[in-house]
Amino acid sequence: MTHQLKIVNGLVYDGSGSEPVKADIAIDNGRISAVGTVPGDAREVIDAKGCIVTPGFIDIHTHYDGQATWDDRMEPSINHGITTAIVGNCGVGFAPVRPSDHDRLVRLMEGVEDIPGTALHEGLKWNWESFPDYLNALDAMARTIDIAAMITHDPLRVYVMDERASFDAQASDEDIATMRKLVREALEAGAIGFSTGRSDLHRTADGEWTPASEATAKELTGIAEAFHGLTHGVLQAVSDFDLQRSEEAFPKEWEVVEKYVKAGGGRPASISLMQRDLAPNQWRDILKGVEKLNAEGVDMRVQVAPRAIGVFLGLQCTFHPFMGHPSYKAIAHLPLEDRVARMKDAGVKAQILSEKPDKVSVEGSSVPPIADVMLEAMEFVAEKLFMLSDDPDYEQSGEQSIAGRARARGVSVWEELYDTVIARDGKELIYLPIYNYTEMSYENVLTMMCHPQALIGLSDGGAHVGTVCDASFPSYLLKYWTQDRTRGDRIALPRAVQMLTSDIADFLGLNDRGRIKPGLKADINVIDLDNLKLEAPHMVADLPAGGQRLLQGATGYKATIVSGEVVVRNDTVTDARPGRLIRAGQQMAMAAE
Repeated sequence: MTHQLKIVNGLVYDGSGSEPVKADIAIDNGRISAVGTVPGDAREVIDAKGCIVTPGFIDIHTHYDGQATWDDRMEPSINHGITTAIVGNCGVGFAPVRPSDHDRLVRLMEGVEDIPGTALHEGLKWNWESFPDYLNALDAMARTIDIAAMITHDPLRVYVMDERASFDAQASDEDIATMRKLVREALEAGAIGFSTGRSDLHRTADGEWTPASEATAKELTGIAEAFHGLTHGVLQAVSDFDLQRSEEAFPKEWEVVEKYVKAGGGRPASISLMQRDLAPNQWRDILKGVEKLNAEGVDMRVQVAPRAIGVFLGLQCTFHPFMGHPSYKAIAHLPLEDRVARMKDAGVKAQILSEKPDKVSVEGSSVPPIADVMLEAMEFVAEKLFMLSDDPDYEQSGEQSIAGRARARGVSVWEELYDTVIARDGKELIYLPIYNYTEMSYENVLTMMCHPQALIGLSDGGAHVGTVCDASFPSYLLKYWTQDRTRGDRIALPRAVQMLTSDIADFLGLNDRGRIKPGLKADINVIDLDNLKLEAPHMVADLPAGGQRLLQGATGYKATIVSGEVVVRNDTVTDARPGRLIRAGQQMAMAAE
């Protein structure tokens, strides 16, 4: 027998959490046909000697809602072993939509997820109105990886309520019934779930709160009832629990979340979990609430990150420390090369350093108020600002911070920041871990990841493209937490693989992937783990209309395989495009058969 593809001599981690075994894998017709001793030839053989072989990774939390309509490569996720990505998180998306609201949804996505509006305007074809139409548009394009989509609350609310969809408007009974009907229609067409966003930090590009941010429990429960009687679909929510308004608001907001997930007809649900400096113990309260819900029979999970959730600051990025300084604003319109040349002038440097920054969070701006708070407290914030260099280290000590470097040089924090942002011809990046780094270590991150209700997520792949590049989470978890960490406990490799594969597949009900097992979809990674390494993030201008975004690659991926086709070979994306849209419910039923 001649197989389509064979992977030989590899150490197989099958995704179940079991210890690895030496085994060969045969692939035929896009599926795993045999594991173990595999006789017969193959049209292609991948020698995995010295490598680990894992199921393809699944990213439960991305924002490729727009990118997936024009980009068939799906970078940067494809560079980190991701073979399935879920879009439509946090309540923001592009369907359903009327033609008159195209710009409104672009402004929403631009503000909330920091995706250039010019790129969205040029890239989006808008060949849909309903959510089923949107799924058809996604289905019409082949990609490197598979995607599944959730229907999102913000565009749904705009579609149903029009101008009344502003954050402080309450939905009527008729509005709620219509939204429930449209969500049901989306789920029956193959949506993998429904998401809502309730964060004060999320603003449109015009500085307005998002349409769904203040939706009542009545509205959310009414929508969640669309899941009743279905055997597929998940609910998702993100909330900061009104933290910027009052730390005492948590119980009231948690009550809304509880009612929402309980109304979902028994379908699984998840909420984002992170440690916030302003309320450093709130994450523990969320876990207590999740544990209580599970004790009551609700399958409630938390999405957690394998490192701090942070942003990059730099002259090429959306934010940097000098964006509010009057003398910098006078040259901000210049090309990077010219800005750096001006800033290297001693007189310009002295002038900028002598100034106080103007407020950057002003009416009509998507910049959140926390940006001004950070600028005003820069002497303190600089204790958590770090350079990543060419060998990114995300768990650094205070001595390595910008403030620590300033002390060592005997200069002010602002001068250290100035010299850093103009380094490497203005391409240097400064890393600010906003969440999960209150105590300057990852002990709380480890606790979150090891919680029985935890799911690895929150990469935001495709979003925050001018400030974040966390689509590298899988590579980081696999390498740092199993081999490289020296500041505390590690995670066993079989468990790390399980976290990235079957844990998420099982939660989503994707029973055709997430494990290496005969009959399942041939989504597989062949990884030289000992030589796996994250590259430094860097800015490129490859979005539509010349928009910029941060990318971060990795070395060590000998092969990434989707449906039996090699989409990455030796860290390079190939021309294969086997990725398709997953229609939840429909494809799951076929897989079960």
